[in-house]
Formats: sequence, structure tokens, C-alpha cells
Amino acid sequence: MTELTHENFAAEAEQTQIPVLIDFFSEKCSPCKAMGVVFDGLAEQYHSRCKFCKVDVDAQEDLARQFQILSVPTLILLDKGEIVQRIRGFHSKQDILKILNLS
Repeated sequence: MTELTHENFAAEAEQTQIPVLIDFFSEKCSPCKAMGVVFDGLAEQYHSRCKFCKVDVDAQEDLARQFQILSVPTLILLDKGEIVQRIRGFHSKQDILKILNLS
């Protein structure tokens, strides 16, 4: 799992051949911790179909602003650097699989 920063964002999230799912989270957020467990499970199972990355919004405020993150947890799916899906709040693994058409 890649921790994204302003410095590595372009190389790690925009210049990839597969879609990138980014978990915008805060260590202070209980729903983020629950979503993190789901996200980690997805990353383990679907790493060959999608790149999984995380952004700590408290440490990376510029990325949070860039993506207009108003609440956490928020998942954003990028394809070739373009936002194709935004998922706000906690969702189950099955919900995310349906939303992202990974199932």
C-alpha cells in the first residue's frame, strides 16, 4: 500500500496503467479506522486490478484541498489521473465492490 504525498502523487497515482483507489482518512476518525480495515482487505484481494493508496488528510492538507475532501473517510477512484468515482463515508466491502464493478 502506498502512502501518497504531494511529492509522490503524480508518479504513484496519475502515471499508472491501472486504476488507483485512494483512501482519504484521518487518524482521529473512528469511521476511517473501520473503513481502513475494509480498504486493506480490498487491497489484499484486488491489488492486481487496482492500485491502492492512502492519504492522511491531516498530514497532506494540500492533497485534501486539491480533491475537495470535505469529510472522511472518502475514497476516490482515478483512471489515468481522472476522477471516475467518489465514495463518501463508511461502506462495506460488498458495497465498494459493486460501486467499483470489481465483483
